[in-house]
Amino acid sequence: MDVETRYAQSGDVHIAYQVTGEGPFDLVFVPGYVTHLEMQWKLPSFVPFLEELAGFSRLIRFDKRGTGMSDPVNGAPTLETRMDDVRTVMDAVGSRRAALFGLSEGASMATLFAATYPERTAAIVLRSAFARTSWAPDYPWGVTDQAYERRIEQELRIYGPREEALAAEQALGSFSQEEAARFLDLLRFGASPGMLEALLRMNKDIDIRHVLPLVRVPTLVLHGIEDGLVPLEAARYLAGQIPGARLVELPGVGHLALGGADADRIMTETRRFLNEVWDTGGWEEPPPDRLLATVLFTDIVDSTNRAAELGDRAWLEVLKRHHEVVRRELARYRGREIDTAGDGFLAAFDGPARAIWCASRVVRELGKLGLGVRAGLHTGECEVAGGKIAGIAVHTGARVAAHAQAGEVVVSSTVRDLVAGSGIAFADHGTHALKGIPGEWRLFAVEDDTGDRRSEVSDRRGAT
Repeated sequence: MDVETRYAQSGDVHIAYQVTGEGPFDLVFVPGYVTHLEMQWKLPSFVPFLEELAGFSRLIRFDKRGTGMSDPVNGAPTLETRMDDVRTVMDAVGSRRAALFGLSEGASMATLFAATYPERTAAIVLRSAFARTSWAPDYPWGVTDQAYERRIEQELRIYGPREEALAAEQALGSFSQEEAARFLDLLRFGASPGMLEALLRMNKDIDIRHVLPLVRVPTLVLHGIEDGLVPLEAARYLAGQIPGARLVELPGVGHLALGGADADRIMTETRRFLNEVWDTGGWEEPPPDRLLATVLFTDIVDSTNRAAELGDRAWLEVLKRHHEVVRRELARYRGREIDTAGDGFLAAFDGPARAIWCASRVVRELGKLGLGVRAGLHTGECEVAGGKIAGIAVHTGARVAAHAQAGEVVVSSTVRDLVAGSGIAFADHGTHALKGIPGEWRLFAVEDDTGDRRSEVSDRRGAT
């Protein structure tokens, strides 16, 4: 197909995208770790898959930042940053609401996107998906650190002598020699060795288990029984945690199915599912009454004594400066002020990394004014009504903040898990009972927030 590659600007990065097909609804293809939009059209077994998707939808594809034809970047982009890139591309092509087809690590991002932006997500199809990569006592299907290091070493062999690289690619993907050669070219054109390693290391930290019960859109999980990278049990777990998700197990299919009967089965299930969603009005845009958000609470420590020391007039001036600083940083990091009472703020963010950067800036800037401010963050499902948010996630955020000291930013384990690849470092803050919140909660203090901030402010958007 003669397809034009265009660019949308997400923050400081240009994201390459292509649009094919004129179907009645939009479908965004969220790729796996490495892609190259134009090289994909040189994979003989993959082209029919793309053409069929474009045959019943308007297919929107893109190269993730740092890969393919998109701008190169340092380090791997976070899932949060990738969500921004998807929204940017959707805006560029005039797509208000779309289904997302997420492949491998792209399925994790698609799931997070659906929970965060339900008003822009009609449905999700998750192929070869996983909720977490690493092994844990409560997640026995994950990969141990030693096994993952061996996987990285094997993956990086694609940049060695071509004969050895072809053998490595055939072993990983169960490809024919011809298909392996084409796919090897795509990978080599799609990412540098450093970017590939950064992506693989970021993937190791993915953990979206807390998000799964919050997905409220129709969900189809497709998984090959012969998948050698993601066990079938991981797919069963993922589908079991998403309300109403439909799991289809594909006999004889591996992690990738680029063509032939395997791809036909995937296409059949995908088309049937998305047409059902379309026929039942799934592309209508009901206002969301629940969504995934990161809530931020801040307050001045020992404010009563400070007010008594300064007197009413001076204290009011201090509060004025305090409010100016907080609101300035909320604007910088795309936070939304929900409420303020006296010396405290409640704000909401659609990305946890931006929320951490904002909280850290607030604490530092107000510290320069002699104010000891503490902050707490939690990510969870919030009820939305009249521009306000409520629910257990908001109460949890308030309780997390109560465990912070002056000059400290404390987050729940959910927030920590969702900022994989951001470069933000944490110190263990212990396990705590949060007043009125069931269970015990592991908390973390932000130790270093100077990680990769290239996308911290990404509302300067445009398209060329």
